[in-house]
Order: sequence, then C-alpha cells, then structure tokens
Amino acid sequence: MSSEREDLIHRISETQRGLGRLFAQHHSPLFTSNLTMRQLKVVMLLAINGSSSGQELAHALGVGLGTVTGIVDRLVAQGLADRHEDPHDRRVRRVQLTPEGTALIEEINNAGHEHYRRIMDHLDLETLRALDHVTRTIRDVATDLAPDNDTCRR
Repeated sequence: MSSEREDLIHRISETQRGLGRLFAQHHSPLFTSNLTMRQLKVVMLLAINGSSSGQELAHALGVGLGTVTGIVDRLVAQGLADRHEDPHDRRVRRVQLTPEGTALIEEINNAGHEHYRRIMDHLDLETLRALDHVTRTIRDVATDLAPDNDTCRR
C-alpha cells in the first residue's frame, strides 16, 4: 500500500476514535443503563433477530449455554426480556425483548441519532453531499465484505 493511503487510513481511524470519545461524553442511555456488555449484546441481538434460542445466543456470543442462561435470567429479572416456547419445536425456549427492552433499544438508538443529527445540522450542503456519498460507499463495501451480504443493503 502507498504511504499516502496508509497515512489517510491512519488519520481517518484516529478521527473516528476521537469522535467516539466525544460521543461517549454525551449522556446516552447506553451509558446510563445498568446492563453489562454481554447483556447489552444479547439485547441488541434480540432487537435485530426478534427472538433467539439459547443455543443461537450462545453461538453468537461465543460462550456456553450456561453463561447465556445466566445472562438471560438477569434480563428477565430486569423486565427487558422474556422466554417462550418455540411454536415449531416445543423443546426449544426462545428469548425475546419485552416492550421495556424494545423501548430501551429505541431510546439508545434515538439518543445517538439525535446527537449525530445535531452535528450534521451544522454542516454545509456540500459537506453533507460528500458525507452521503462516502457513507453509502462505506456501507456498500461493508455489505460486500459481510458474510451474509443480503441483509444490510437498502
């Protein structure tokens, strides 16, 4: 790779890290919730998938079923998730978000979106056009590189 290319990639990466630090200072429900990182991952997986079996969650997290059981037990105790019988296989218990769990994910997403929107409101039209082009290009490349590249593109 060319030196200029490496320098640009490094500068962009550092800028993104700096933005991440600035965003972390914003008081998002993501940072004020009492969820552990694993609990948050399960909540996010359930928000994406609708429901999952314990085996599916264990595989996605790279942990054992016993670990997932404990995580889900705590989410159920907090009122963020519940378990139900799989309609296609009564031996399988599925986990899904409760309305409270869905509301938490929406609150987290909305807070991040509103913060990002306030920043974009201060950009000129030319910069917004360039940002639109760049973010679409990044999304397209990420979609092409994704293992299941049919689900991300809109």
